[in-house]
Amino acid sequence: MLKSVQEWSLLFIIIGFTIIIGNWIGYGIMPLEAVPGVIVLALISLMGLMIHKLVNYDKIPSIAYIGILAFILTIPGVPGSEMIVNWTSQVNLLAIATPILAYAGISIGRSWTDFVKLGWKTVVVGMCVLLGTFLGSAIVAEIILRFQGVI
Repeated sequence: MLKSVQEWSLLFIIIGFTIIIGNWIGYGIMPLEAVPGVIVLALISLMGLMIHKLVNYDKIPSIAYIGILAFILTIPGVPGSEMIVNWTSQVNLLAIATPILAYAGISIGRSWTDFVKLGWKTVVVGMCVLLGTFLGSAIVAEIILRFQGVI
């Protein structure tokens, strides 16, 4: 389990750094303001993963343990819950989702080395897919908003 905790910790450090940068650039929240919230979120996630590993009951996903733990820690009246809520409120949800979804997309191939083996063509195709999705969404939004008279 120690090896898993080390891997998870390294992953949380990388993603946490990315979240802090995204939170700063995208939402104007200074890194020092967001650091406590990112640390709390990473620790809650790490504890949830450890509980899942210790319980060793695969029918319940680890995200359930993480969610329940976060819920319990933020119940009003629980010591420290106000601080946890205050710290985590400095971290924007989209700043969290972006690096996590990027990692999830890469991990579909099961490892970074497999992703590297796919080569530069995969990156180009991925960028084209993202660009097409963005442009398609923008066009649909433009049409609907013009139809409704909003713009």
